[in-house]
Amino acid sequence: DKGVLTVNVAAENAANDAIEVILKDGSSVVSTTKGKAGQNIEIAIANAKLWSPDSPFLYDMEVSLIQNGKAVDNVKSYAAMRKVSIKRDKKDIVRMQLNNKDLFQLGPLDQGWWPDGLYTAPTDEALVYDIQKTIDMGYNMIRKHVKVEPARWYTHCDRLGILVWQDMPNGNYEKSPQWQMRQFFDGKELVRSAESEADYRKEWKEIIDYLYSYPSIVTWVPFNEAWGQFKTPEIAKWTKEYDPTRLVNPASGGNHYQGVGDILDIHHYPGPELTLYERQRNVATVLGEYGGIGLPMQGQLWQTDKNWGYVQFKNEKEVTDEYVKYGKELLNLIKVAYSAAVYTPTTDVEGEVNGLITYDRKKINVEEDRIRQINQEIVNSLSK
Repeated sequence: DKGVLTVNVAAENAANDAIEVILKDGSSVVSTTKGKAGQNIEIAIANAKLWSPDSPFLYDMEVSLIQNGKAVDNVKSYAAMRKVSIKRDKKDIVRMQLNNKDLFQLGPLDQGWWPDGLYTAPTDEALVYDIQKTIDMGYNMIRKHVKVEPARWYTHCDRLGILVWQDMPNGNYEKSPQWQMRQFFDGKELVRSAESEADYRKEWKEIIDYLYSYPSIVTWVPFNEAWGQFKTPEIAKWTKEYDPTRLVNPASGGNHYQGVGDILDIHHYPGPELTLYERQRNVATVLGEYGGIGLPMQGQLWQTDKNWGYVQFKNEKEVTDEYVKYGKELLNLIKVAYSAAVYTPTTDVEGEVNGLITYDRKKINVEEDRIRQINQEIVNSLSK
């Protein structure tokens, strides 16, 4: 809103040295600004070009360390101008906003698994493929599910133009003693050991530090379906205070605390339903997981038996018909509550055959043109 970009440069043994930041729009210099390492350097940008999925504009940035009037170190990077917020619309429904405009966020649950490398993609091109296919199918968001990707994945998201919800990968799979999906949580949470709690806090902070500068990331998700969930109000509050520039989705799928975080995240399989709503506070209601329409495509299976989806069909047309049916149900729910939705999942994963794409990425499990059509109708539903 203020038209200001803030740059903070980390540099060792540079307390007495100057930092020079050059910001460019193509070959044109927007600003040349100097400051100190470890301090916020503010760069005013008049009539800034805003970043969005429709126009993922990135400013080029050069940062130099100056000693005795001479540049002794230099790095090149990029930056973007964009704002993430929530606001009530004319119908008193809390909406997610990008750059002060209502935007329905729709994307797949992306688990980032690969048959030849498990959590490691075979090539940089493979990282791009999944993102580009997601965009081609008409989505504007990806929920990166219980995994942190290598830096290049987020750079591709920035450049290609897609929003990202980033999960915290919870190593402690043990759930809270109670699992409440259709009411606000009034039970007892998991009590972690002091060592386990310290590990969580350390690693969550490191993830946020690592990913802080990527403009595509718009939401932090500390907990999913009560896996290792503990001290939810405290963790959500810390996350928001540590990074107030993004939304906090404190408990994806259940064990929701009333009055905590920016988002109330409901999971419902296979089709969309609205099972809980909070009217009193500015909280965006989202369908954090739905779908899971299965297609065991012969010749593309990780294993020939024990394959599953939340529901299963025989061919791409049947899967697409069901997907479109869910999409139309979602459009009705958007009118009364939902501000975002996450379809499960991007690809098949070993015995889980409910992806949009097969595990080996050789086949598409849906009719892409029809998927794109309904997705675009959903994405554009709030701009009409």
